[in-house]
Amino acid sequence: MTSHLQTAPQMKCRVYDYHKGSLALAPYGSHWRVLRRLMTVDMVVNKRINETAFLRRKCFDNLQLWIEEEASKLKEGHGVHVARFVFLMTFNLLGNLMLSRDLVDPKSNEGLEFFKAMNGLMEWNGAANMADYFPWLRWLDPQGLKRKMKKDLGKAIQIASKFVKERMEARGVGREKTGDFLDLLLEFEGNGIDEPDKISEHDLNIFILEIFMAGSETTSSTTEWAMTELLCNPETLMKAKAELTQVIGPSREIEEREIDNLPYLQVPFLLPRKAMDDTDFMGYFIPKDTQVFVNAYAIGRDPDVWVDEPNSFKPERFIGSKIDYKGQYYELIPFGAGRRMCAGVPLAHRMLHLTLGILLHQFDWSLDGNVTRDTIDWKDKLGISMRKSVPLLAVPKKCLL
Repeated sequence: MTSHLQTAPQMKCRVYDYHKGSLALAPYGSHWRVLRRLMTVDMVVNKRINETAFLRRKCFDNLQLWIEEEASKLKEGHGVHVARFVFLMTFNLLGNLMLSRDLVDPKSNEGLEFFKAMNGLMEWNGAANMADYFPWLRWLDPQGLKRKMKKDLGKAIQIASKFVKERMEARGVGREKTGDFLDLLLEFEGNGIDEPDKISEHDLNIFILEIFMAGSETTSSTTEWAMTELLCNPETLMKAKAELTQVIGPSREIEEREIDNLPYLQVPFLLPRKAMDDTDFMGYFIPKDTQVFVNAYAIGRDPDVWVDEPNSFKPERFIGSKIDYKGQYYELIPFGAGRRMCAGVPLAHRMLHLTLGILLHQFDWSLDGNVTRDTIDWKDKLGISMRKSVPLLAVPKKCLL
């Protein structure tokens, strides 16, 4: 059915024509193919990911330093906000890949304006909007989501445009190219027939913003949920740490190339879709332009597939299983499937496993002194991804010499 579906832009995403420059929301066609090709062939291909390993190492070193410094300021038994530091680290990593610069510093206000605008965009993008289901409410904007989106998106576009203009001016005076993602976008040359000669400034800005939105919150919220599950399942946590000690050793830092040697470590609704044509699917008739929600949460917990306690946290269920997350097995589709699946999977694979591996290998963790396994809050809230409603606070103790 994926060949008959495209992503359905919601009303609030039409502000500043965001949906027209978006890879995630653009209708299937030449524009979408150009953006998809740039992402999968030029930006997140394994060769380029390997070439930027030093940038991820720098950002991960900063993550460890930030956590240590924050823990040293807190009273004994008080935890650090795990997701906050992972979010900041990922934001800077994407800044280095995209723009060759750090964008935020938790110890200063540097980059705070851009960070706040992007954080707002992620929150409003994930919020359910009544006007999407009752079109006659659109002009009222009853929840104020369009107004909030317009404010934060306008600020974010303004700042992204500044980044682009600074780079174009630097290239104009002959400054050496950086070879980052922005350079790749500026150097794009289309055939001028079924694709543009150049990517427009509007689409450049939206593309930059979308990479930050797609990469930062998803990494931090996934890491936070994983850490929460591990801290509430100490036997599983000990297995993961034991594997790290056995493969990496007790006094050496984990490297990206070692992720594949850590099988135990590797073990929400998707974006709404819209039927491009009248479609018959499994006995159902889906009219053209029908909005379709794929319940990835239910698919991943289908008791007919996951017979061994599908709602329990059991990473070992994937050991020896042929099922993976890469879109070929519809029993598990966290990144989607088909030609509209997440274009950043290769980078996400490195980022998620390395983030969790470093946190577990560098530190021993325990729950904040005010929380136990029985009292921890599991409520969630919507954003770009499913966030924890009450952030995880965990106590780190440095364990790697």
